Amino acid sequence: MTNPDEATVSLDAATAADATLLANLLELYAHDLSDVFHEVVLGPDGRYGYHRLPLYWSEPDRRFAFVIRADGQVAGFVLATRGSPATEDPEVFDVAEFFVLRRYRHRGVGQRAARLLWRRLPGRWTVRVAEQNRGGLAFWGNVLAAALAGVTVTLRPSGHTSWWVYAFDSAVLPEAG
Repeated sequence: MTNPDEATVSLDAATAADATLLANLLELYAHDLSDVFHEVVLGPDGRYGYHRLPLYWSEPDRRFAFVIRADGQVAGFVLATRGSPATEDPEVFDVAEFFVLRRYRHRGVGQRAARLLWRRLPGRWTVRVAEQNRGGLAFWGNVLAAALAGVTVTLRPSGHTSWWVYAFDSAVLPEAG
C-alpha cells in the first residue's frame, strides 16, 4: 500500500453481500464509541451488535451503506439515512454512522470519503456529533471548515447527551478536497 496521505479513496455502495464485513467494522466502531457512550456495552456473546444493519438492505430508498477504501483496501464505512433525528424534514440526509480505521485517520481519508458521500447523495444534510465525542467534533469541524459560510451549527440537548448538529446543502461544498 502507498502512503495513506496519498491514497486513492473510494466510496463503494455496500450490498447484502457486504453485511458480514460491515458487521465486523461496526464492532470496531462500537468499541471506539464505548469510551464516549457508556450505554454501549458488550452483549453476553462478546459483541456489541448493531441491530439496524439489516434495514440498510430492506429500505434501500431510505438507508445507504458504503465501504470506504484506500488504494482498494477496506478503510472504513459510512451509513447514511434519508430523514434525521435532528430535523422533521423526511428528505434531509443524515450521517448515521461514519468510521475510519485508525490506520487511515488524520491522513485525509475520512475527509475525502465524506466529500464523496455528499457528491453521491447531493442535497440537504445533517451531521450529528455528541458533545462528549471530542474526536468526532474535531474531525467534523475540520471536514466542514472550508464551507462554514454555508453550514449552520447548533447545540441540541437530548436526554443525557447534547448533540452538535451541522446542517448544510452539499451544493455549497467546494469540489476540491
